[in-house]
Amino acid sequence: MSYRKGSKVWVEEKGEGWLEAEVVDAKERAVVVLTSQRKKISVLPEKLLPRDTDEDLGGGHVDDMTKLTYLNEPGVLYNLKRRYALNEIYTYTGSILIAVNPFTRLPHLYNEYMMEQYKGVRLGDLSPHVFAVADASYRAMVNDSRSQSILVSGESGAGKTETTKLIMRYLTYVGGRAVLDDRSVEQQVLESNPLLEAFGNAKTIRNDNSSRFGKFVEIQFDKTGRISGAAIRTYLLERSRVVQINDPERNFHCFYQLCASGKDAELYKLGHASTFHYLNQSKTYELEGTNNEDEYWKTKRAMDIVGISRSDQDAIFRTLAAILHLGNIEFSPGKESDSSKIKDSTSNFHLQMTATLLMCDPDLLVSSLCSRSIHTNEGIIIKALDCAAAVANRDTLAKTVYARLFDWLVENINKSIGQDVDSKAQIGVLDIYGFESFKHNSFEQFCINFANEKLQQHFNEHVFKMEQEEYKSEKINWSYIEFIDNQDMLDLIEKVVSLRYLLVYMFPKSTHVTFATKMFRNLSSHPRLEKTKFSETDFSISHYAGKVTYQTDSFLEKNRDYIVAEHCNLLSSSRCPLLSGLFTSLPEESVRSSYKFSSVASRFKQQLQALMETLSSTEPHYVRCVKPNSVNRPQLFENQSVLHQLRCGGVLEAVRISLAGYPTRRTYAEFVDRFGVLVPELMLGSYDERALTESVLEKMKLDNFQLGRTKVFLRAGQIAILDVRRAEVLDNAARRIQGRFRTFIARKEFVKTKEASISVQAYCRGCFARKMYKIMRETAAAIILQKHVRRLIVQRNYQEACSAALLIQSCIRGFIARRYFSTIREQKAALVIQSFWRKRKVAMLFQHYKRATIAIQCAWRQKLARKELRKLRMTANEAGALREAKNKLEKKLDDLTLRLTLERRIRAAGEETKLVEISKRDKIIETLSAECAAAKSSARSEHDKNLLLQRQLDDSLGEIAMLRSNKILKAEEEKQNSNLKNIVKSLSEKNSLLENELSTARKSSDDTMEKLKDVEGKCTHLQQNLVKLQEKLTNLENENHVLRNKAFNISPKTVSEKFSASIGLPNSEQKHIFETPTPTKHLAPIPHSTGTRRQKLPVERHEGNHEILSRCIKENLGFKDGKPVAACIIYKCLLHWRAFESERTAIFDHVIEAINDVLKAKEADGRLPYWLSNTSALLCLLQKNLRSNGFFGTPSHRSNGSLGLGGRTGQLVGRGDTLAQVDARYPAILFKQQLTACVEKIFGQLRDNLKKEISPLLSVCIQAPKSTRAQPGKASKSPGAGAQQPSNSHWDNIVNFLNLLMDTLRENYVPSFFIRKLITQLFSFINIQLFNSLLLRRECCTFSNGEYVKAGLSLLEKWITDVTEEFAGTSWHELNYIRQAVGFLVIHQKRKKTLEEISQDLCPSLSIRQIYRICSMYWDDKYNTQGISNEVVSAMREMVNKDTANLVSNSFLLDDDLSIPFSTEDLSMAIPATDYADVELPECLHLHPSVQFLLKVS
Repeated sequence: MSYRKGSKVWVEEKGEGWLEAEVVDAKERAVVVLTSQRKKISVLPEKLLPRDTDEDLGGGHVDDMTKLTYLNEPGVLYNLKRRYALNEIYTYTGSILIAVNPFTRLPHLYNEYMMEQYKGVRLGDLSPHVFAVADASYRAMVNDSRSQSILVSGESGAGKTETTKLIMRYLTYVGGRAVLDDRSVEQQVLESNPLLEAFGNAKTIRNDNSSRFGKFVEIQFDKTGRISGAAIRTYLLERSRVVQINDPERNFHCFYQLCASGKDAELYKLGHASTFHYLNQSKTYELEGTNNEDEYWKTKRAMDIVGISRSDQDAIFRTLAAILHLGNIEFSPGKESDSSKIKDSTSNFHLQMTATLLMCDPDLLVSSLCSRSIHTNEGIIIKALDCAAAVANRDTLAKTVYARLFDWLVENINKSIGQDVDSKAQIGVLDIYGFESFKHNSFEQFCINFANEKLQQHFNEHVFKMEQEEYKSEKINWSYIEFIDNQDMLDLIEKVVSLRYLLVYMFPKSTHVTFATKMFRNLSSHPRLEKTKFSETDFSISHYAGKVTYQTDSFLEKNRDYIVAEHCNLLSSSRCPLLSGLFTSLPEESVRSSYKFSSVASRFKQQLQALMETLSSTEPHYVRCVKPNSVNRPQLFENQSVLHQLRCGGVLEAVRISLAGYPTRRTYAEFVDRFGVLVPELMLGSYDERALTESVLEKMKLDNFQLGRTKVFLRAGQIAILDVRRAEVLDNAARRIQGRFRTFIARKEFVKTKEASISVQAYCRGCFARKMYKIMRETAAAIILQKHVRRLIVQRNYQEACSAALLIQSCIRGFIARRYFSTIREQKAALVIQSFWRKRKVAMLFQHYKRATIAIQCAWRQKLARKELRKLRMTANEAGALREAKNKLEKKLDDLTLRLTLERRIRAAGEETKLVEISKRDKIIETLSAECAAAKSSARSEHDKNLLLQRQLDDSLGEIAMLRSNKILKAEEEKQNSNLKNIVKSLSEKNSLLENELSTARKSSDDTMEKLKDVEGKCTHLQQNLVKLQEKLTNLENENHVLRNKAFNISPKTVSEKFSASIGLPNSEQKHIFETPTPTKHLAPIPHSTGTRRQKLPVERHEGNHEILSRCIKENLGFKDGKPVAACIIYKCLLHWRAFESERTAIFDHVIEAINDVLKAKEADGRLPYWLSNTSALLCLLQKNLRSNGFFGTPSHRSNGSLGLGGRTGQLVGRGDTLAQVDARYPAILFKQQLTACVEKIFGQLRDNLKKEISPLLSVCIQAPKSTRAQPGKASKSPGAGAQQPSNSHWDNIVNFLNLLMDTLRENYVPSFFIRKLITQLFSFINIQLFNSLLLRRECCTFSNGEYVKAGLSLLEKWITDVTEEFAGTSWHELNYIRQAVGFLVIHQKRKKTLEEISQDLCPSLSIRQIYRICSMYWDDKYNTQGISNEVVSAMREMVNKDTANLVSNSFLLDDDLSIPFSTEDLSMAIPATDYADVELPECLHLHPSVQFLLKVS
């Protein structure tokens, strides 16, 4: 493939696996690329892989990797990495699910609501999930009646066990159990996990807890699809690990746990693990973060849970200890040649301990280890074994005992779980070890990789089959597609196994060198087998996951697996029942041969074949678990590790199979949307997408493509050719746009320069004109200035002469005025002193008289108060305890009244003091005004005198010399004159201050008045609340009194039966209720008179009138003037028959039962609005017209106006109700409670029915139809677009549904209160369904889909506006979540939005987790713009991760509200009273004798 500059590619790198890069220079033999790390590299074109140019659009990831534009290794890797960064841990590859371990809790993905969402949904319709795979297997089993299997693979720590648990949990949820059990199948299987891990798991080089066996959990189902049982099948146990391990691996966990068990280890004479040969071959005895002793007790607890008895547990651990002691038995050459014996005393001790623990004969044990018997016709021949044979014999015994013990444990676990042998179908979950490739690979890795090759072949067949099914469904020609098979690899491994078998069986003396020589001689021509360079015995095999080099040093030893007759005879004779049961006696023909040969490889092959037969008989489903990093940390993705796992898990092999066929497949709409730019001439007008696709491919001269029914299929590399051509077309278009844009910019600059030059010329001309104008203006100004200067000089001379004359006159007049003013001031000062002294004397005398008067008044009032206090104490001592309670309430009211009085007095006193101060200030102001007037009059007189002096001045010019001598006196008098002016000014300032204080005082007085008014209002409100509380208290006491007296007067058995029949409580609760009466106030005994008996008689006579009530309930009597006829007739009958006043009657129970029967009928759903209206009206009549105070007598000492209990009850009864009040007895009170429950039941049933009806309408409204989705930059011009429904047709269905609902409710005259509550809860359900669906389906989080939903929400808003707030209430507010989410989808320039703007302005109601979910799933399918910036997404991810540990439930989904949104008090306040008097009896009931009284009344 040729690359051009700017092409996006993947380049291989050792550390990261692959790196994103862009071509910066393309040469003939090399391509220079710039990597994401800003490094330039020169590579060969063959080593580059193409990368999608539009990968950043649509979120940068896909949920199904078959949708990748380029299905290659780096595309798969980085798609997983991007999804993992968004906590999207599941990804499809066709029908295969890839699960990446998040290493953190994500409970919102696995709750019951999520399981319900995936129940019955087709695979791929919702986001990838393990529940989707489990549901697909369950639906296939139910529909096809064929067993299914789910293969969960991956390396240890990848989450296989957790995934298996989730699959079983989902199957338990959808399948349930046919027989009730305390524990679910999931719990029972998981409880056995610690036991299986202890005996089947071990530490390997890569993992500390690696499963060394395959586990197949089989969940069995009956014919109805319900779980009937379960079983665990184990395969391919690595038996050789018991006797031989490599450093730093470990043996099975159970041996180390037993050595660290403390007292139990001492009991079996066990020491540290390093003292045993089977364990000290590796120096690793402890695991980091694991305590062997704690694990030992966990294993014992698991045995208890599974049901293994204590004796069997002891036998199991004795057997394990015996195996360890058996491994420490060493041999030395015997006396005879080729014989052996026990080496020393230490070995003899371990021999004795082994025999003791196995409960067998020590001599027989020695004989079975050091010799073998051969049965011939002449007799038995005993043959001694040399040391090497004895050691091999010992290891064979250890492996055989451990393998059979493991099988026994699995069998007991299955008995504990309970399997169904008659099951017709089952779903198996396989959890098996994955492909292994270490630095040193031995016989175990060879067998494990053989099993994985077999499973990979099965996987390849399944993938190829899925490919074929898709090709068939699309009706394309696929016959020539080559199937990529690994049968040659399996043939090679089986030949190696057969060769090893022959060598061990035919040539027991063979070594690994012999084996390697034979293998290279016979199989050297095989292309997958290679001989290593630096070893004569090692060999390499090219597996599907890569090349693995095997060391053959211990191949033959690990492969030997003899069934020795002496071993079976030895252990079958054991006194331990468990061991003797594991080893039954061999048949006669087997006894004739001491050895029954069997190799580990052949046994492994047989078990593997059995597993493959089981899998072949089922329909497979695959889950590949991936461990993202080796340190088990969240949000850490190691590319190389994941790549290795993808290769070992066969995911990349599946990609290779897809590449062999048609790896690129696109729907016609997607293909035209991406490559329609290549044929712009065909895009004009209407077009057929399939024909247009074919035209594009023909124009590009591409071969080997297929056109299916809905998709186009392209061979590998063809999409790259199309992308290159598309990039060229887009580049040319970009250049054309740039040229036009540059032309526009140049012309714009030219016009701008031209306009600038004209502006400069105009400015220059203006400057010249302004300069000439300035010169002319300055000349005129000089002339005017000269004229004004001359005028000023003349004017100044005149003013100097004038001022001199005025100065002389003022001096003379000032002297005369000052002399007169000093005389007046002295007289005024004397008067002021005299007035202040007289006032002081009078004030002192007044204060003396006032204090004396107050003292006399206080003494007299004190005397009167003492008398009154003595009277009150005597009166208080005579009152009882009941009076005290009443006085407390009255005292509270008196306190409030007293406070109000005090406030009023304080206000009055404040006003009086302010009036006094105001009067004082007015007097001072009057005094100052008088002084000012005197000063003014003196000034006038002075003025007159000045006139006289002026005349004298004219007459006596000769006295000028004398005046000059008095000039000094004149200056002093001027100073005094200025002082007088200052005094007048200060007096005026004081006057203004006094006026300000007066206005402030008036304002404070007004504020005090307002506060007093508020206090009075609060006092009145408290009094009203107090009255209401006392009224409620009275009613509750009355009803309590009725119930208590009824309980005391009626037998406990009768009351218990009646009460349980009415409200459904168990008898134990009723007994507790009636045996512990509430310790309320003392109540007077109920008077029994003959009048009560007379009241019972009419009710007893009318108990036979149930038929008329049944007819009223069963028949639809309709409405009159908006009033329900049935409710009014029933109430009239009950009132006429005096049922409410009866102490015993069954008529109420009959009414409730009849209503319940009507609601249980088939057509009940259509009559729910009718009965909601009737029952609510009847309940309202009962609440308005019944009272429960018939047993109370009003005390004689209380008047009607009293605020006591009786008075308040009277106020409650007569608070404006026009209908007569009826005294209610116990049955009537109970009937009211039952009727309340009936109203709530009808409301809840109606609400649930509406939710069921609207759910299918909502399911098609969350996603826009394909025909309505706008393509980028253009509208759809498909010829079939006009025939399809408009974009809002589904929403119109919802609006029509709501209109029909409103019409139905209005026709049945349902009170607006119920309509408002019903509509509000219905819109809340719409909000929840739409919002949850939006968060669960990635194809819904698009720009065009947001526009579609927003248009639908506008229709709902218009509907809410049309029905008015009376019926809709807060329905629009209930849609907050979906409105804000959709608003976020359709806003532009999302990358510029900050986290604060999104969380506070755009989506204030949504949590960060919900916003993060929308951001991670959003993609713009209309304009191909990018979503939220990476910085904002990272910040949200950090906040989500921090909150995950703190939240109890971190689900991003909304929960439905199933509560009843109203109470009894709400009904009584919201529903208006019904006047039943004018409701007439229907004609159909006129002939009934029981209701003739209604006709008479009318």
